[in-house]
Amino acid sequence: MGNSDSKLNFRKAVIQLTTKTQPVEASEDVFWDQFWTDVNLTAQDMFALVPAAEIRAVREESPSNLATLCYKAVERLVLNADSGCVCERDRQTVLSCIRLLTRILPYIFEDPDWRGFFWSTVPKVGKTVDESDDECTRPLAESLLTAISDLLFCPDFTVESHGRTSADGPSDIQSIDSCEFIWEAGVGFAQSPPLNHTHDSSRAELLKLLLTCFSEEMYQSPSDTHTPNPWVSFFCSRENRHALPLFTSLLNVVCAYDPVGYGIPYNHLMFSDQRGMLAELALQTLIVSLEQELVDHSNTSPNPSTNTDTCSADYNKNTAAEGCQTTRGENLFVNYLSRIHREEDFHFILRGISRLLNNPLLQTYLPHSCKKIQFHQELLVLFWKLCDLNKKFLFYVLKSSDVLDILVPILFYLNDARTNQSRVGLVHICVFILLLLSGERNFGVRLNKPYSVRVPMDISVFAGTHADLLIVVFHKIITSGHQRLQPLYDCLLTIIVNVSPYLKSLSMVAANKLLHLLEVFSSPWFLFCSPVNHHLVFFLLEVFNNIIQYQFDGNFNLVYGIIRKRNLFHQLANLPTDVSSIQKALQRKRRSNSTHNAVFMETNNPCNTACSEAPYKTTPVQTGTLNASLKAMPRIDKLTETSQVSEDGTTLSLQQSDSTHSQSDHSSETRVRDTEPTSGEDEEKCETGDCDGSQKRLSSSSDWAPTPDWVLSWKSKLPLQTIMRLLQVLVPQVEKICIDKGLTDESEILKFLQHGTLVGLLPVPHPILIRKYQANEGTALWFRTYMWGIIYLRNEDPPVWYETDVKLFEIQRI
Repeated sequence: MGNSDSKLNFRKAVIQLTTKTQPVEASEDVFWDQFWTDVNLTAQDMFALVPAAEIRAVREESPSNLATLCYKAVERLVLNADSGCVCERDRQTVLSCIRLLTRILPYIFEDPDWRGFFWSTVPKVGKTVDESDDECTRPLAESLLTAISDLLFCPDFTVESHGRTSADGPSDIQSIDSCEFIWEAGVGFAQSPPLNHTHDSSRAELLKLLLTCFSEEMYQSPSDTHTPNPWVSFFCSRENRHALPLFTSLLNVVCAYDPVGYGIPYNHLMFSDQRGMLAELALQTLIVSLEQELVDHSNTSPNPSTNTDTCSADYNKNTAAEGCQTTRGENLFVNYLSRIHREEDFHFILRGISRLLNNPLLQTYLPHSCKKIQFHQELLVLFWKLCDLNKKFLFYVLKSSDVLDILVPILFYLNDARTNQSRVGLVHICVFILLLLSGERNFGVRLNKPYSVRVPMDISVFAGTHADLLIVVFHKIITSGHQRLQPLYDCLLTIIVNVSPYLKSLSMVAANKLLHLLEVFSSPWFLFCSPVNHHLVFFLLEVFNNIIQYQFDGNFNLVYGIIRKRNLFHQLANLPTDVSSIQKALQRKRRSNSTHNAVFMETNNPCNTACSEAPYKTTPVQTGTLNASLKAMPRIDKLTETSQVSEDGTTLSLQQSDSTHSQSDHSSETRVRDTEPTSGEDEEKCETGDCDGSQKRLSSSSDWAPTPDWVLSWKSKLPLQTIMRLLQVLVPQVEKICIDKGLTDESEILKFLQHGTLVGLLPVPHPILIRKYQANEGTALWFRTYMWGIIYLRNEDPPVWYETDVKLFEIQRI
């Protein structure tokens, strides 16, 4: 009954706010207290009782009332943060203010005229008149962020009270050392506080408000987001005295979370999991806070060992003050993340992320008995940022086979999402991570570990290594994935090129998949229908060359496949270049409306049935599903820089301008292909178009047509010399053995190839070229839109941003 009265009184206050013709003065506390004092409403209630239309009406018709409401709510938060929320009534008041601000802030941000409101100075927010003018006139946003930070370490509200704090009284709240109240054991903190669901719930409410503050970025068009997010800048600066314990708390809560717990079946159906909600919001807050790069890398100490020792793992009260010398503009969260260096910390982080990424793959005999997390996309973004910002962590990941515990779930997500048009972003982030990892030699070496753990994937059965699994999944994406994944083809093949020099023994299944891709991509009509399609053939030929030159001994399955499919290479070498042949080849393309479908359906060789996958089919999406649009992904040559691997394993970056002065024909051919520009129209589409179907890099351009000169320009650079030499030597030998011994069993031929050698018969081995990911504005914008799109869609209870006019991306109802 009391709750009904509370809702009624609150609703009356909202109506009064929208109907009063005269502005309500800030001094009328009796009126304003109706919104948070003696109000016991859930976040869902708050969203229902404060409709979007009424917030916009107040914003347009009574702007001073909305401004005063925000100011008074922040003031109440500041006052209670200063006093320490000593009683239950104060805590409930704080929760009401948090929920009200979470509801209102998105409507402040969506109006450009209001966006600067929180950064204007409002006198005496939570301060007395006799305090300094500097403190009294700080921007409202800074007062709000400072109050949120203080409340996240408020004893008996969000953290367990240490006995002395209560004894000292509320006046001592400002002097507590929040490093002693870190939420979870892990990086730099050994004590695991007792689990308290009430505290977790309060933390989650505060983090949701914090995310809402950060979301101002959603309401600016992508072209405007080059400026740092002021909310994140202040929150992650030295102005926030809790920055270090907050970073540590967020990271540790995420990495320590175990949704399975003690493994009791269906435990998640019997008990509410407040820690799961907190872990998800902590993860979202963390990845947004890590969005900004360091302002000036030259500010770091010239002695890296001193830097990491003083600023990394031992997070005590002296660390932030003495160890990490920062500038006002530096993002401390990025700083702390980049300085983590202890192996035990890396082990804790990697084990936690691996456990959570593998959670959806868990299978038990009892259906739905284990809780399945839904925030794997945010986890992938965090893993990306860890590898990108902390190279020591990247090297640690690749140092052992632990990287395969990340690889397998990534391949699972890729395969699972390939036919679902609403999950294109998930496929992109997985491919980005694999592209980053593939730039390191150790990743290719680790792929040679046998693949024995079976996860639920609808792929061809094979017995082989993790490299085989990667190739089989990539083949599945290309041959039976959604059409919107076409821009990723060159990325997928680049990953295979990067690891190919280290693959010791491909299975027959994986070898056939690679040859099937070559068969498809080398068909004349496909090569001639776009100015960039021939690049895919160059990638595949480079894969074969790398394996033949550097891993010939163990790859008899691939060599046998090349011999069986030798006509493919002869056809490429003899590709017609006259006008009539080009036009005749293009006639086949006009029979099909879809390049994607036709490319895999129109292979006439009956042998293809064993290699090709099921027909292209899009997974039906549940009606009403919301999807956030993505920005275009840059071309592969903008995503990567080419490096040459020397004999001692080190890499040397190669300038694109030096491509004509290469050490071998092969490297020249490769870099010419990498730097060859596409047509002007395609260039513009790649940089400005979205990935929601408007970008068709593999389809023909309306104002472009193949010419004999164009075909000759790249046909003459096809790296076929090594493969042709292999065929010239081995084909007569295989044919002679088959005739002499009457062999019809391919196992005998494989045995012969297994013990054969081409030492001294092949051309001089070409340099190993690796295409390493390089950061650029295009990928930074892509990650920003993807990250905020996830956060928008995941926060649906309550739906914080659903009815607002976001600008960073478009929301499509599928």
